[in-house]
Amino acid sequence: MKITVVGAGAVGATCADNIARRQLAQEVVLLDIKEGLSEGKALDMFQTATLCGFDTKITGSTNDYAKTAGSDVVVITSGLPRKPGMTREELIGTNANIVKGVTDNILKHSPEAIIIIVSNPMDTMTYLSLKTSGLPKNRIIGMGGILDSARFKTYLSLALDCPPNDIQGTVIGGHGDTTMIPLTRLATRNGIPVGQFLDGETLQKVAADTMVGGATLTKLIGTSAWYAPGAAVAELVESIVRDQKHIFPCCVALDGEYGQSDICLGVPVVIGKNGWEQIIDYKLNDEEQAAFNKSADAVRNMNDVLKTLDLGI
Repeated sequence: MKITVVGAGAVGATCADNIARRQLAQEVVLLDIKEGLSEGKALDMFQTATLCGFDTKITGSTNDYAKTAGSDVVVITSGLPRKPGMTREELIGTNANIVKGVTDNILKHSPEAIIIIVSNPMDTMTYLSLKTSGLPKNRIIGMGGILDSARFKTYLSLALDCPPNDIQGTVIGGHGDTTMIPLTRLATRNGIPVGQFLDGETLQKVAADTMVGGATLTKLIGTSAWYAPGAAVAELVESIVRDQKHIFPCCVALDGEYGQSDICLGVPVVIGKNGWEQIIDYKLNDEEQAAFNKSADAVRNMNDVLKTLDLGI
């Protein structure tokens, strides 16, 4: 098993570190366009092998895609990170060209790879990769919903003053500050609906905090978060390489599911060795479906920007 992470910034490096520590592959390749960055970070990580008890080889490469050849899974984190006050949507023009170029170069050397998109705006970048790569739809996955759900469960655990791992909760819809949908109705604490512990006002605050979870961190640290995104990617990669069949909210191509088509949006899916293998119907109520439709409209408007960029869509 060989896994490539494109982009050796904070998010990409943390992805590679998590994947190596979990021993999900024989080799992890970290690639970046900045001279020496990926080589340096890869060597630094590899020097922790005897300290952390893993044997995964970590290789760095400055823009040499030949070193990624034969990758089973490729994680794309390339692109500009968010700055304080910047929305994910504002990154479309710059990051679209980067993501398309990376996807094209990866597939020259790893035509059978499953591609995971982390670059923002994630829903639109996932749609771009799907439309320009020619890959089967099950092999293009946007990661955002796993991260959003982790933040949702964190805020619920803080409100409940209980361990985070007692919480089950899911965020669907777009991976954006105004497009994600924390499903408070379906969230539970050890199987008990959280609505039995928290009043409606508190649940609304949890949902609102979740939706701006990324922006909150960007404001605090001056750039995009990386610890939770890196761990979220590793969780997704593990379900693929170990064929675990976990159900995760991921951005995938919809063809009538949840009432939407010709769009990539966050829904619960089964993740296994073939990529995403099945979309799960959560039976949304009218209010949730209306929110999902509104989210789809916003993402579709962002996708329309791609048509002005001469990217072959």
